[in-house]
Amino acid sequence: MNHVADASTLPVTWWKSSRSDTGAQCVELGIVDASGRVVAVRDSKEPAGPALLLSYEALGSLVGGLKCEDL
Repeated sequence: MNHVADASTLPVTWWKSSRSDTGAQCVELGIVDASGRVVAVRDSKEPAGPALLLSYEALGSLVGGLKCEDL
């Protein structure tokens, strides 16, 4: 896993889930490279804040793990 200090410097188009409400606690995703193998994740409320850089596989594992948790 890697990160960048200022997510606004990444050359990506950010998007968030269609289930997200305006002003809600959301994260945004962006494809970092043309192959789609690296995905950036940031807090939607802090566009110039840090972002995690995850492989597509790591993101899939994270989402799968979250779906299994009783939140």
